[in-house]
Amino acid sequence: QVQLVESGGGLVQAGGSLRLSCAASTRIFSHNPMGWYRQAPGKQRELVATFITGGVTNIIDSVKGRFTISRDNAKNTVYLQMNSLKPEDTAVYYCYTIQGAQWTWGQGTQVTVSS
Repeated sequence: QVQLVESGGGLVQAGGSLRLSCAASTRIFSHNPMGWYRQAPGKQRELVATFITGGVTNIIDSVKGRFTISRDNAKNTVYLQMNSLKPEDTAVYYCYTIQGAQWTWGQGTQVTVSS
């Protein structure tokens, strides 16, 4: 029912920054989590960051201190600010939301970090 549209990916040199956006086509209530997964070549899809009810955020250790997740409930949008990017951050990034037991995924956006 809800559609998630991602933007902001691209090619950047190591040490650079990108800001990913994920906008929902319908209202996403604040109690519904929104966040980001990524899948690198030859790797399993992994959870990167989640914005949890009450404004609590979780970020995996490998990107802690470099990535920041934020959310604008009025715009039904979640963001991922990525700084000090490393080649190992290269992946397709997927945003998601959970409504009840239903997961919805964005189309994916490619992030490529060159050495």
